[in-house]
Amino acid sequence: MSVPQANLPSSVREFSVERLDGSTTTLGEYSNQVMLIVNVASHCGFTPQYTGLEALYRKHRDKGLVVLGFPCNQFGAQEPGTPDEIAQFCSTKYDVSFPLFAKIEVNGEGAHPLYRWLKTQAKGVLGTESIKWNFTKFLLDRRGNVVDRFAPGTTPAQIEPTIVPLLSESL
Repeated sequence: MSVPQANLPSSVREFSVERLDGSTTTLGEYSNQVMLIVNVASHCGFTPQYTGLEALYRKHRDKGLVVLGFPCNQFGAQEPGTPDEIAQFCSTKYDVSFPLFAKIEVNGEGAHPLYRWLKTQAKGVLGTESIKWNFTKFLLDRRGNVVDRFAPGTTPAQIEPTIVPLLSESL
């Protein structure tokens, strides 16, 4: 079932998001950057992808890449922690320095508006919109257009060849 976009912003930059520390911002803070938006979890088989996401971020952040992590507890209750626990885990276990946001839902009635919008911009397997698991990734170009959607099993290293050309594009 497709989610109507009537009440959704027309640009990714307009979405309001809550940081892990409780402060709020809009994704306009990341204007003119290539964004890799990922629903993350601390107790998932894909959690080791934090290492690859961080490596990708550190390698390309000076060229305009930002990785944005959105913790989600909808899949097997694999992100049960509080914001402080999530921050501590990501910092001590994976040395994460890319921005992390407050825990959200990505599917269903409580899905964050950002994810409702992302899912309409890039469909999943067989044209489905729903997020199938943690570590689904959405890649956006510098203009805020969704370029591609990657399955949880697609590693950050496998996405890098798609990211690099976007970093050299100018506005």
